[in-house]
Amino acid sequence: MPIRIADNLPARRTLESEGVIVMSETEAARQDIRPLRVALLNLMPDKITTETQIARLLGATPLQIELDLVRISDHVSKNTSAGHITSFYRPWEDVRAEKFDGLIITGAPVEQIAYEEVTYWDEMRRILDWSQDNVHRTLTLCWGAMAAMYHFHGVPKHALAAKATGVFSHANHAPAHPVMRGLPDRFDVPVSRWSELRGADLPAGRGLAVLADSAETGLCLIGDPAHRAVHMLNHLEYDTLTLAGEYARDEGRSLPLHYFPGDDPAGQPSNTWRGHGHLLFGNWINETYQSTPFDRAEIGR
Repeated sequence: MPIRIADNLPARRTLESEGVIVMSETEAARQDIRPLRVALLNLMPDKITTETQIARLLGATPLQIELDLVRISDHVSKNTSAGHITSFYRPWEDVRAEKFDGLIITGAPVEQIAYEEVTYWDEMRRILDWSQDNVHRTLTLCWGAMAAMYHFHGVPKHALAAKATGVFSHANHAPAHPVMRGLPDRFDVPVSRWSELRGADLPAGRGLAVLADSAETGLCLIGDPAHRAVHMLNHLEYDTLTLAGEYARDEGRSLPLHYFPGDDPAGQPSNTWRGHGHLLFGNWINETYQSTPFDRAEIGR
């Protein structure tokens, strides 16, 4: 089945050019099925790029997905036009009475700031608490994952001496876990962050499970069954050239390792993680579909 997004969302043209089947709101209304409703809390500055990356992965799953774009209520985005935000996003305060089968929380460029000093931290905490009663399953990414682990479990983030950036091999520690099924014993994942969580800080007795990690960059995927969540510290949603764009933006200060051929930025990188991203997101959607109540009003009860 295709993904259902707003008819004139810029991501539509990109996805259609890639062969992703995108359904109009009119076509979706004609199908007598219950779509999965997924909210994307997009904290990234370049919202259009992130929308496209996430919609691409959700649109490759065999279920009809209705994607709702959500933003922090009182935060003004400086890198995406006000017209785009007004046209396609709803503030969280406007959706807090609604129920969602899934919630995806992205990263944010605030890793080097203490949580309590982030301008929207109070609302972020309210959203995480709200998810326990209004969302069936949650997938958090990068800073969103760190924030959730801190809020729910008190796990601190640690500043890195240098940015962890590149494509790193990760070990699959739980091949039978619902979101890890089909992933190889080792798989590549793009990494781009200034902070890390450490396994030694994970509290015992909470059911937390390390699903994947890297010898070079540490924790990657953490299962959090008590909160019906999976926390991904890295970026399987990245496009082939995303890390190259970040390297150029940072004026060559942090070379992404194992990404450019021979670590030479003059070379053309290859995407070695695309299939892993599709599989992980597909597994998460499948697990959400298999376990969510048919009556969405029952979510959280």
